[in-house]
Amino acid sequence: LKVVSCMKVKKYVDRGSCLFVAQVVEKELTERHLEDVPVICKFPNVFPEDFPGLSLPRQVEFKIELVPGATPVARAPYRLAPSEMKELAKQLQELS
Repeated sequence: LKVVSCMKVKKYVDRGSCLFVAQVVEKELTERHLEDVPVICKFPNVFPEDFPGLSLPRQVEFKIELVPGATPVARAPYRLAPSEMKELAKQLQELS
């Protein structure tokens, strides 16, 4: 059994490869303890002794829809004329 990322699966599908994909999910939720989190095990002195535990799953109030292939909005950088830049530099110098 080989574990691959979603990006690799997409690459294989785009190439037309024949593959089987399975998603394994634990059915019964067991109570999680702080000791189960690797980062907490590495830095035990950072977390208080009476830490109540991990936060419970909760409803997400908002989400950002991702559009495949979308690119950032193109915006021209804000530019100043040389005379304005000198004036701004002078004002900053006076403030400091």
